[in-house]
Amino acid sequence: MTQPSNEDRKTLILTGASRGIGHATVKRFSSAGWRVITCSRHPFPEDCPWEAGPEDHIQVDLADPENTLAAIAEMRERLKAQGSRLSALVNNAAISPKGEGGSRLGVFETKLDTWQKVFQVNFLAPAMLARGLVEELKLAQGSVVNVTSIAGDRVHPFAGSAYATSKAALAALTREMASDFGRLGIRVNAIAPGEIDTAILSPGTDKIVAEIPMRRLGTPEEVARTIYFLCTEQSSYVNGAEIPINGGQHV
Repeated sequence: MTQPSNEDRKTLILTGASRGIGHATVKRFSSAGWRVITCSRHPFPEDCPWEAGPEDHIQVDLADPENTLAAIAEMRERLKAQGSRLSALVNNAAISPKGEGGSRLGVFETKLDTWQKVFQVNFLAPAMLARGLVEELKLAQGSVVNVTSIAGDRVHPFAGSAYATSKAALAALTREMASDFGRLGIRVNAIAPGEIDTAILSPGTDKIVAEIPMRRLGTPEEVARTIYFLCTEQSSYVNGAEIPINGGQHV
């Protein structure tokens, strides 16, 4: 099979790529021949076997608006080699602060600066990235996928108030973006994972699993496959949706 030229190759920009859902997403898109530009607050690890290397990694602190703007400028520069087209942006990075011993932070326990940091990373950064890359997305008639959460529409036993409300806000932003970006030929959707088998699971998750109809955790690979679907022609008329990925936990 003939490989696409570098200029014709589709490109994904993915935040929060180092583990869990993000790591599985890198592998899913790469296996389909996409170029994946990864973004995280850590530098590219020297011992990482990822063949693309540091040239496809951008270090960015999404909690810092100025650093985020600088990273967007760097993303646009790196896309120039491929005609400045961006086929997909996946806003996966998020933070979920905990109290002592991993305890849940409710409204009373969450400090103001914690609220502000969570909303900057989980809500404002996705908006900044999508707005900053809109021309590149428009050129490719690309897609945006925001990663929300089951905690965005119910009180979750582990996810704190700041995390939950930031994800609810991101779901609302997805609808607004679908309306505004859709007119430019850019589709915007969200996925809302439930209990996925990643490093951020909290003690006591086994009690939740017993209440899930499928009686198991989801896998990062299952989430990555849905993200891929939303970024390809298979979902060409899906816009403004939020797809739950939770084994029926929401029912």
